[in-house]
Amino acid sequence: MSAGVRLDRLLGRAVYADGRRLGRLEEFRAERRGDEWFINEYVLGGAGLFERLGVGARLILGVKRRQGYVVRWDQLDLSDPDRPCVTCSVDQLQHI
Repeated sequence: MSAGVRLDRLLGRAVYADGRRLGRLEEFRAERRGDEWFINEYVLGGAGLFERLGVGARLILGVKRRQGYVVRWDQLDLSDPDRPCVTCSVDQLQHI
């Protein structure tokens, strides 16, 4: 993966697995190490959107069930940032 991929370019991109669209990249989970931040997980689908918007948005919209996937940093191929793909089978992803 290129260290130069901008998060704002990835946000909202559809992520694919085996030619099938899994969902849009809606949230990034990161950790700080010294002065730098490292992405350790990506959240796809509605679950990621509501995670980003917060609990208030879910309550306002009346959504109780969230669906999506959590993809570890090493499970996402960003060599083509316009079409990110998972590098494993869907059953290896954490389903939320």
